[in-house]
Amino acid sequence: MYAEFFGLQQSPFSIAPDPRYLFMSEHHREALAHLLYGVQGDGGFVLLSGEIGAGKTTVCRCFLEQLPENCRVAYIFNPKLTVNDLLKTICSEFHVEVTHEGIGPPTIKDHLDPLNTHLLASHARGERNVLIIDEAQNLTPHVLEQLRLLTNLETSERKLLQIILIGQPELRTLLATPELEQLAQRVIARFHLGTLDKAETQKYIEHRMQVAGLSGPLPFSKKAVARVHALARGVPRRINLLCDRALLGAYAGGVSHLTATVVNKAAREVFDCDTAAPTARRHAQPGPAWLGTLGMGALGGALVAGALFWWWNTTQPALRPTVQPAVAAMTAPDEVPAPATVEQPVSTPAMALAVSDTVPDLETLIGSEAQAWRELGPLWGQALADGEACANALQHQLQCYRTDRMTIHGLRQLNRPGILTLRLRGQGTAWALLTAMTDDSATLQSGEQRWRLPLATLNDLWRGEFATLWRTPPGQTGRLVDGRAGAAAEWLDTRIADLQAHGHVPPSANNLNARIQAFQRSRGVDAAGVAGPLTFMQVNLASGVNEPRLVASQP
Repeated sequence: MYAEFFGLQQSPFSIAPDPRYLFMSEHHREALAHLLYGVQGDGGFVLLSGEIGAGKTTVCRCFLEQLPENCRVAYIFNPKLTVNDLLKTICSEFHVEVTHEGIGPPTIKDHLDPLNTHLLASHARGERNVLIIDEAQNLTPHVLEQLRLLTNLETSERKLLQIILIGQPELRTLLATPELEQLAQRVIARFHLGTLDKAETQKYIEHRMQVAGLSGPLPFSKKAVARVHALARGVPRRINLLCDRALLGAYAGGVSHLTATVVNKAAREVFDCDTAAPTARRHAQPGPAWLGTLGMGALGGALVAGALFWWWNTTQPALRPTVQPAVAAMTAPDEVPAPATVEQPVSTPAMALAVSDTVPDLETLIGSEAQAWRELGPLWGQALADGEACANALQHQLQCYRTDRMTIHGLRQLNRPGILTLRLRGQGTAWALLTAMTDDSATLQSGEQRWRLPLATLNDLWRGEFATLWRTPPGQTGRLVDGRAGAAAEWLDTRIADLQAHGHVPPSANNLNARIQAFQRSRGVDAAGVAGPLTFMQVNLASGVNEPRLVASQP
């Protein structure tokens, strides 16, 4: 629509993966080099992680184009599969015929035997076999363990199958959990794809505009480019969305030179954000290395954004409603109990709730986030009324936690009720409380109704937005950013020392930072030593702090 107005032959910022618009930053080239190095090794796992929209697919496409002719590739882009389905898909991708005798579905052995035969024959022909799994953060630990066993298919010289895992940052935290230690030890090459810096953002915009046919000067001013970088956080896909909308807005207004004001207006439409507020209030900018790896074990996706949120949460205006009466008291620092293996949920008001397996509609769900906080309050012993919930919660030793990158695994490991933001196709946005989980279902609640949905159905409705509360240490006043100082530090040191004494955390040097890092490593939290909300929530869980938990099932 705006192409001719700006002297372009086509839209320069389509999110379709057109190879003509390929822009390889230094980070992308380094990621590609790691993949090529890994596939030339003797087998094992290669790991490529990166933020949503950072260009992992772009790197993978370049990698596929540069593979030697003797490489045979199986590519799986939807890994939400059972072990049997995964093996069936791998055999199908490698054109391996699977036969099964007797009644019932094919077994794991029915797939492994012909696959092993195929790989041996392929190896004898001098071929290499590569399995690429995209969106690998969605793999369950059980399926990942089966993948590890696939690397046991080998000759005396080398592995018969090279496996490349591509996923969001929570994939790294998933592999850092103790149950996947054997797999992690088989990762021979890994790379985390970061975002573009300010100079690379400028080059990226110029590159795409020139490929689209721009022959004159760039229509974006320097301040506009800087604003694009700040609002898009250097993520290529976000840059595309923002620049496309900015060009469209400039065209609609008859403006041929884009300013920061035009970009701000476009951002409000595309990202639904308040561009008047400092960018740091919404998202941490690329910088400290620990921000790129934050997460916890199976807390796929989202907890990776946990560190980003606790910074955001210290400056963001509090959400509404108000917190009223007192909550159950927390155990004092000198009364640290032995870690509880199962945390009993805080008592909640008795309700006779109707259970339905059907997908809820917009009218039956919670209509606003403020109302959702009010309904969450009783689970934490609070009566939330109109007002600023997060600000008032602090008066009762509670702090809000919010992320837009949670996963099913993350919900299970955080193990606390909270608010899910749901996107109903063709209807809009609504909210529901998550109150229970099983291995294959989740229970959502709105008012006096609740729904028990298969996890696959929940994934279709939910994009990872989750909010909840957590209990702060005694003596903590104000939002906690880093608990390595003050009353919170003393409490944290006592708790982790007690966990170490009971053998629940590996021993470490006798100082707070070392103890924090030992605990973080044991729970899959990034061991940068910063003690943010993710660390405290896991300490609360491990040491039996009185907080509500997700119950295993509900009738």
